[in-house]
Amino acid sequence: MTTGRNFDEVLRVLDSLQLTAKHRMATPANWKQGEDVFMTGAITEDEAKKLYPAGWKSPKPYIRIVPQPKA
Repeated sequence: MTTGRNFDEVLRVLDSLQLTAKHRMATPANWKQGEDVFMTGAITEDEAKKLYPAGWKSPKPYIRIVPQPKA
């Protein structure tokens, strides 16, 4: 209560943490449910190709952007 956080922000952080724990994805600032996410470095290129055979957006070699995984 002393931190002064908006309740929606607390829920967003919890959703992001669960997404990271379950799918090894990272979320950008101000991310909302259903928006694109980043693959973390924990996912190898070979594994990424199996998980996302259609590919991903990669504006930089170290950034891999994909749609948010379902549940």
